Amino acid sequence: MFSLFRDGPEYVKRTQTPFKPTQVTLSEVHSVVPKHLHEKNTFKALLYVARDITCAVIVYKLGWMIDTFARTLVTDYNVPSSAGTAIKWSLWALYWHWQGVILAGWWCMAHEAGHGSLSSLSWVNHLVGYSMHTFILVPYYAWRSTHHAHHKATMSIERDENFVPRTRSDYGLPSEASARPADYHEIFEETPIYTLGRMIFMQLLGWQYYLLTNVMGSPMYPPGTNHFQPSSPLFKPHERNGIIASNIGLSTMSVVLYLWTKEVGLGYFLKLYFVPYLFANHWIVMLTYLHHSDPTIAHYRNKQWSFLRGAISTVDRPLLGWAGRFFLHNVSHDHVAHHLFSSIPFYNQPYVTEAIKKVLKDDHNYDSTNTFRALYRTFTQCCFIEDDGDIVFYKNKIGQVSRVLAPEALVNPTKKDL
Repeated sequence: MFSLFRDGPEYVKRTQTPFKPTQVTLSEVHSVVPKHLHEKNTFKALLYVARDITCAVIVYKLGWMIDTFARTLVTDYNVPSSAGTAIKWSLWALYWHWQGVILAGWWCMAHEAGHGSLSSLSWVNHLVGYSMHTFILVPYYAWRSTHHAHHKATMSIERDENFVPRTRSDYGLPSEASARPADYHEIFEETPIYTLGRMIFMQLLGWQYYLLTNVMGSPMYPPGTNHFQPSSPLFKPHERNGIIASNIGLSTMSVVLYLWTKEVGLGYFLKLYFVPYLFANHWIVMLTYLHHSDPTIAHYRNKQWSFLRGAISTVDRPLLGWAGRFFLHNVSHDHVAHHLFSSIPFYNQPYVTEAIKKVLKDDHNYDSTNTFRALYRTFTQCCFIEDDGDIVFYKNKIGQVSRVLAPEALVNPTKKDL
C-alpha cells in the first residue's frame, strides 16, 4: 500500500541522471516501426466504436435500475432502510466511476478520429469524432485544430498550444540570484485544503475552463481567447466553418439534454449524465496534464527544439491499468508512440511502443508512479520555469529543480530531427 505514495523507480532514476537530449535521429525511429502498423482498418475501428457505445448503453440501462433495486431490497426483502440507502449510493458511485471512464473513452476515440487514425476515409473519421465529442459537449473541430497545433510543437515554450509553463517573470518573482525563500513562499505557499480545492477544481472543471479561457494554453494569445469564437486567433480562416459546426452541435446537444431533463427530472439528469460527465472530465484532464507536465521532463526554446525532442518529451503512464488500455484506447500507456506516429491506429500503438523503445532506450520516458501520486507531485512541484535557458525544467515552490542538464546537453538538433 505504501508504494501508492512513492515515486516510481523510473522517475527516481531520471532525477538522478543529468539530462541530455537524445542522440537518436527521427529516421532511426521511423526505421524500426513496421509498415503494416500504419495500415488503417475501417471495419475494425468501427467495431471498437460500437463496443464503446454498447458499454455506455449497458451501464446506462443498469443505472436506471439502481433506485428501484434499492427500494425493492427495503420493501420486499426487509433490508433496513439505512442499509438500502448505503447500497443505493454505493451502486451510484460505481455507476459514476465506470460511466465516467467509458465516456472518457469516447473522448479518446474521438481524439483518434481527429487524427484520422480510424479510417482512410476522412468522412468516417469526422462522423465518429464529431458525434462522440458532441455527445460529451466537446467542440470537435475547435479542439481538433488546437490539438494538431500542439502535436506540431510539443514542448516548445514559444509555440506549443497546451500546458505551456509560466515563467519566473510571469509570477513577478525576483531574479534567481536575488530571490529569497520568502519570495517563493509568498507566491506558491498554500494550505493543504486550498491545494486540494484547486486540484478538485482543475480535475472537474479544468477542461471547460481551458476551452472557455485558454488557461494553460500559449500566452501569445490575447485575453478572451477561447475555443468557441470562429474568429478566435486560435484558428485559421479556413477552419471557421468547422468551429461554427462544432457550436451548432453543442447547441443541439444542449437542447436534447434540456428536453430529456424535462422528461426524466433533474435528479436523473444529474445522476445519469452530469456526474459521469464530470468524472469523464477528471480523467481527460488527468491524462493530458500528466502526459506533458512532469518535474523530470524538459521543455525547449526554439534554438534547441525539434519535432523528435518534443515528441519524446512526453510520458507513458499505466493509467487505470487494464481499464486504461481497454476503455481509453492506449492513450496513456503509449503516448510517446502516439506523438511520434499520431496517424497509426491506437490498437497498433502498443507494438509501436515496443519497437521504438529498442532505439530510444533510456530516452523513452515511462513512469509507474501511482497516477494520483503523480498528479499531486506535478501539481505541487511544476510551478514555473526560468525566463532564459534553451532547455529548462520546472522548478518547485522553493525554486529548485528535480533534474539538471548534463554539460554536453546544449548541442543543436540535427536536420534529421526536425
